[in-house]
Amino acid sequence: MSKAKEVLLFLTDQWADWEASHAIVGISFCEQYVVKTIGIDKQPKVSIGGIRAEIDYSIEDYQNIDNLAMIILTGSFSWEETCNDVIADFLRKINKKDIPIAAICGATIFLAKHGFLNNIKHTGDELEYFEEMLENEDDYKGHEHFSVKQVINDGGFITANETAALEFAREIFLTLKTDTDEEINSWYEKQKHGLHNNDALN
Repeated sequence: MSKAKEVLLFLTDQWADWEASHAIVGISFCEQYVVKTIGIDKQPKVSIGGIRAEIDYSIEDYQNIDNLAMIILTGSFSWEETCNDVIADFLRKINKKDIPIAAICGATIFLAKHGFLNNIKHTGDELEYFEEMLENEDDYKGHEHFSVKQVINDGGFITANETAALEFAREIFLTLKTDTDEEINSWYEKQKHGLHNNDALN
């Protein structure tokens, strides 16, 4: 049996625990993948909802890029203040290996700050907020490639806005081929619209 490939979940303090939850649970059901956490250091990270997560790897210690299938950057209040070149350099190493990078909510701002989104189609939270956060960032030159959408998958990057946890997960599943496209889309429809979406609200 071949070794399971790793999917890294990058966590910062005040990470948004709900934004990648569908994705990491679905990935964990697949024998070909294993989800691991990674951070700027190995100190536990506490989510917005108060969940304390242990960190499997620090960026400095990570040596498994050749066995890496994807890195997921979940949203966080910390991204607005974070302009960490160590994280950006790590992502550049991953990008050079053509390993997909998936970012949601505030993590898209971080990618934009470091020039990752300059030449690819991408999205994030409200356009006005996105531009406000990046108005003094010289490395972001991708304004013309921003689209007001739930999720976009282009050029090795998956980007999503804060309300798009399900769309984000679906695009991750399709990229990793966790199941057939038909099964993935069926899962999405059920999660998005419910099993009994025609029932009247009481």
